[in-house]
Amino acid sequence: MDASLRLDIQDLYTDYAACIDEGRFEEWPEFFTEKCDYKIIARENYDRGLPVSTLFFESKGMLKDRVYSITKSLFHAPYYQRHIVSTPRFLKEEPDGSMRTEANYLVLRTRQNTLSEVFSTGRYVDVVMRENGRLKFREKLCVFDSELILNSIVYPL
Repeated sequence: MDASLRLDIQDLYTDYAACIDEGRFEEWPEFFTEKCDYKIIARENYDRGLPVSTLFFESKGMLKDRVYSITKSLFHAPYYQRHIVSTPRFLKEEPDGSMRTEANYLVLRTRQNTLSEVFSTGRYVDVVMRENGRLKFREKLCVFDSELILNSIVYPL
């Protein structure tokens, strides 16, 4: 893989995290292809090949529905998220031109008048491909390490 493609993949991950951290949720679905999978799944289930996920969306339309619920209908105590994402690893190029990539993540959560807390740690297991000249996620699995999740997941990981 050439250095330019590696930098493009790194930019995809960096821009993805910034979009969420800055609360630009309406832009979040644009990081995905039209037909995509987004799952938040426990490591225990992922490692055992079990399909049960905490959240599972299987199209950009479903991601847009999630954004609508986050911004218009869910009632929750507001908080900030901050993603720390490792440099993505390139794992494999598929015959269709898509690429399997992986990166570790740490998400901190800060509520008003409280100290920050570790909200989720784990790794992204992704399939990245070009759509209209731009790298996007065809599949994003957020494999979280702990068996429990603090409170509820409102914002994307």
